[in-house]
Amino acid sequence: MSIVKTDTAAPPAEPKPLQLTRRSMPTWIPWAVAVAAVGVGLLTKAVQGNWALGGFFAGLFYVVVVSLASWQIEDRRRASDRLATSIVYSAFVVAVVPLVSILWYTVQQGWEKLSPEFLSHSMNGVGPRDDKGGIYHAIIGTLEQVGLAGLIAVPLGLLTAIYLVEYGRGRLARTITFFVDVMTGVPSIVAGLFVYAFWILALGFEASGFAGSLALAILMLPTVVRSAEEMLKLVPNELREASLALGVPKWRTVLKVVLPTAIGGIITGVMLSIARVIGETAPLLLLVGLSQSINTDPFSGWQSSIPLFVFDQNHSGSRFAPDRAWAAALTLIIIVMLLNLVARLIARWKAPKAGR
Repeated sequence: MSIVKTDTAAPPAEPKPLQLTRRSMPTWIPWAVAVAAVGVGLLTKAVQGNWALGGFFAGLFYVVVVSLASWQIEDRRRASDRLATSIVYSAFVVAVVPLVSILWYTVQQGWEKLSPEFLSHSMNGVGPRDDKGGIYHAIIGTLEQVGLAGLIAVPLGLLTAIYLVEYGRGRLARTITFFVDVMTGVPSIVAGLFVYAFWILALGFEASGFAGSLALAILMLPTVVRSAEEMLKLVPNELREASLALGVPKWRTVLKVVLPTAIGGIITGVMLSIARVIGETAPLLLLVGLSQSINTDPFSGWQSSIPLFVFDQNHSGSRFAPDRAWAAALTLIIIVMLLNLVARLIARWKAPKAGR
């Protein structure tokens, strides 16, 4: 008879998982540091008399103190994260402050002069001592010139982008991409000189709003191509493949699937191109001329525009001219904002809805 020994000892307990206790910095500390940073900025402004220097020291104080506090309270990884986040937010503020200050100063200087009379009258017959006149002729010129430029540049740019993304392969596509990149950096005066030499000197046409539109179209074209190309690349290939698998032709897939999917970004790119050229002055000085009266025909005669109006009033000897220039600049900003709003509404309306 054999005796079997049984192990009555309890099995070893499994090791408990290591629990790391991490301390988090209280939420009130960044706010307290922000208040202290504002105080540092105001103190620097009071001592040095410079708002930019005060803002710099305020931002530097906030970044350094928050990072050090996170280092002491939390750990190195979170301190590094807070440092990077603070630098990103500081860079955002540095970029936004000049834009906001320019917008605020323009509104402050031009709001008083901006009135229905200013928007509905031209400068025809207005003397240097007259506190009258308006920007109506310049608004007409700007809308017609930019509109014609868009009618030229947007179809060409969109078709070029479709070719590069959907069809373009080989040397021709690389050549087109190279020239689009080159055109992106072309100064506006070069575009104006090219149209002046070709359209006016070589072909013998007169200065007109359409001549200015040709130069603006050259400046718009690379922006439209690049933005539309990037938006088309973001369309998932699965959508194209699903459409082609159903027997839909390539051109119809592009028209019915790819373009509606990317329409929001394409419209945004078009608005960026319009914002790029709507304030151009140099090419218009060569090609459009400077008119003080209303000209609704962009194909005949000199035609004014808002940038030319601002340029002319800035160099005018009238004591009322600076107010007109600031009001015209504010009008241009309002027009760009309205165009962007309309573009956003169109993009939202044309965007494909879920479930369709």
